[in-house]
Amino acid sequence: MTKRIFISADHGLAVVYFLQSDVLPTLLNAGVEVVLLTDDVLLEQIRERFGQPGLIVEGLRLTQAEEYARRVSPELQWWLTYLRRVGGSKRINTEAMDSYIEQVEAEAGWSRRIFIPAARAAVGILRRSASARRRLVRYQMRFNPGLYADLFERYQPSLVVASTPGWRMDRYLLREAHSHGITTAAVVVGWDNPSSYSIPGAPVDWINCWSEAQKEELVLGSDWDPEHIHIGGIPSYDGYFRKQWLIPRDEYFRQHGLDPERKLLSYAASFVSFSPNYQNIEALARLVSSDQLAAPCQLLIRLHPNHFWDNKLFAGEREQIRQLAEQYPHVHIVEPVPLGGSLGYYSGEDMPEKTSMMGHADVFLTVYSTMVVETAIHQRPIVSACIDAPGGWNVPRKYSLPLSQIGNWPTHYRFRQSGFGRVANNEAELAEAINFYLTNPDADAAQRQAFIQREVTYTDASAGRRTGEYLLSRIP
Repeated sequence: MTKRIFISADHGLAVVYFLQSDVLPTLLNAGVEVVLLTDDVLLEQIRERFGQPGLIVEGLRLTQAEEYARRVSPELQWWLTYLRRVGGSKRINTEAMDSYIEQVEAEAGWSRRIFIPAARAAVGILRRSASARRRLVRYQMRFNPGLYADLFERYQPSLVVASTPGWRMDRYLLREAHSHGITTAAVVVGWDNPSSYSIPGAPVDWINCWSEAQKEELVLGSDWDPEHIHIGGIPSYDGYFRKQWLIPRDEYFRQHGLDPERKLLSYAASFVSFSPNYQNIEALARLVSSDQLAAPCQLLIRLHPNHFWDNKLFAGEREQIRQLAEQYPHVHIVEPVPLGGSLGYYSGEDMPEKTSMMGHADVFLTVYSTMVVETAIHQRPIVSACIDAPGGWNVPRKYSLPLSQIGNWPTHYRFRQSGFGRVANNEAELAEAINFYLTNPDADAAQRQAFIQREVTYTDASAGRRTGEYLLSRIP
């Protein structure tokens, strides 16, 4: 009987991870049938683009899952999600989780504020007690809507794999799989995920992560058995190492109306949920338009997926940035391409665009984004621009976090400690860092290579194959 695997791809990054890497071919070539569960509105699009023998595409029923979360004990389920996210052990760096606590407390409505003292007490217990964290995982199993009974009956999967250990709506699929006694596994898709989300949303048997650093966060922060963690690297980045998405420089510059005689500064907006990026971008636009840089430059800005949320603040900054590009010469904008549905703007639809923006940058700038890892693979100089916005978002009940105060978040700290990039806290420091790399383009190359080796482990484009083989080995 053919073995079947369920794979949950509830996020654009998960689509890249599983479908645009060697993970899926490795599974299919082994004779395993894969049932991919994704946003229902994208079924035909996914089937048309990735359809092949052995791959079945079904709906993940996210609308029903969201309705269940809103309808059945919604406040209790919300607080359970909150406690899972911030209740990780204090044995790891908790600064990212701490900032989320501050954000929730600053933005909470009156109906939730009355529970904040109890929530603080619960977080304190969870951070000190592995037993309490295990009880939390067991307790949440009572919220299992049984959305997938017909799929489990029809396909009889031997293994259920998700792109998180239940941190998102995949928790309901994983809980149902566990209740059926089916083996479960998760993969870590995001660089900062193990230090930002913590406790699983369902019992999960196995997990694949990027590196020893992530494994340590999983073991110490959320009590994973080290024997149940596999370091498989990050399959989504294999294409970077192969340079399979890189558009030739002349062609890429023509696409964006860039001047081939000017140096390219690429800026990827980041950290938008906590802070505006406009002050960074405005400073860069002024520098590009002045004579303060060591060579004539141009600026290419990649908007963040959050800039396209239904949020007046984020959309407002998006429009500000567009107006700035019209005002200043040599300033250009790139917008991420949406996959569609609830998978949003985190997609693989523009991997050639994203790759080329990094690969052809003379200096790459962001706010400690995951793209520092991706750009380091391309061996380009990197600057983290951390200019504080006076007053932050300047809106009542909207939490803001000064960029000068985020350097000790776990991934940010590793970036700074690695010594392969620079951090600029004001416009003068920004000009100094850019000029350093414009005149010393090969500086810090050894540190960049060492950083990549530590953070993604496999630099030979083998992560997809290794991850696929690991998942195969977990099939009972």
